[in-house]
Amino acid sequence: MTAARTWLAKSEPSKYPWTQLVADGRTSWDGVRNFEARNNLRAMAKGDLVLFYHSNEGKEVVGVARVSRTAYQDPTTDEDWSVVDVEPVVALPKPVTLAAIKADSTLAEMAMLKRSRLSVVPVTSEEFAHILHMGACKLSRRVRT
Repeated sequence: MTAARTWLAKSEPSKYPWTQLVADGRTSWDGVRNFEARNNLRAMAKGDLVLFYHSNEGKEVVGVARVSRTAYQDPTTDEDWSVVDVEPVVALPKPVTLAAIKADSTLAEMAMLKRSRLSVVPVTSEEFAHILHMGACKLSRRVRT
C-alpha cells in the first residue's frame, strides 16, 4: 500500500470558504483551469490529506480536508479538466498565515511559494507536519491512514 500524499488547495473564501465545506460535508473541487494544477488533482489518491488555504482574502491555511473520490471529469465543462471530491477533517485551531509561512525557513521551499499561481500543489510530509504544528493541530493516526 502506498503512503498517503499531502497537498495544498486554494479557495477564495468569498467563493467557497472552509465553513461551507464543513456545512456541506463533501464537495467536488472544480474550476481548476491550469494544466499543472489539473495534473496535481489527477495525482491525488483517495485518503490523501489536503491543507485548505483561503486565498486572496485571509491568505491562511484554515483546515485539513481528505480526498474522498479520485479524479474524474469536471462536470462543469466538456473540456479535458478534472475534479476530485474532498471532505473536511479538522479546522486548524490557529490558522497559519501566508506571512508566517514565508517567514519560516523550514517552509522556504514549499511549492505554494515557488509556484504561487497554482491552486493545487503538492506538500511534503515534513511541510505538512510543520504547518499542522504551527496551527496547533494534531491529527490522530486513524485520520492519516
